[in-house]
Amino acid sequence: MNPGLQSSLFDTQGALSLRPLAPERTDLDSGAWVDIQPGWLEGADELFAALAENVPWQAEKRKMYDRVVAVPRLLSYYRENVPLPHPVLTAARDALSRHYSRELREPFRTAGLCYYRDGRDSVAWHGDRIGRGAREDTMVAILSVGAARTLALRPRGGGGRRWRARWGTAICS
Repeated sequence: MNPGLQSSLFDTQGALSLRPLAPERTDLDSGAWVDIQPGWLEGADELFAALAENVPWQAEKRKMYDRVVAVPRLLSYYRENVPLPHPVLTAARDALSRHYSRELREPFRTAGLCYYRDGRDSVAWHGDRIGRGAREDTMVAILSVGAARTLALRPRGGGGRRWRARWGTAICS
């Protein structure tokens, strides 16, 4: 697969590595929060190219309301105890597990990768209604590589404070 990389504007020249983890926290409503650390991953373009080329990406379809539609991005999921497709992802997961151990009281165990191929690939507002997120608060860590994208959050059910950020290479928890 040709990744068609649009280079990030941040940290593309260094060797592939993680900087010390020290994210900045923004408190949201009802006990929710978001942590951001731009530039946590150095050499992001190298990782993007390796993942785009070597991950077994899958196109999926999902039932949305009254019809089945194509998911507008490619996906790859790594269950617990399945090796991640690149050593820097394993190092990132381990660093995040250590950093958030008091809040989580458990390590990050799985990983889902999303490949947004172009400006038409996206995610609509959604709330987790299946799996663990449907029953209890869940922490999600996002390592973003490639072209800058917007992440937008809003409270479940609407209303309240919305949050939006655009970044290239960052960590968001």
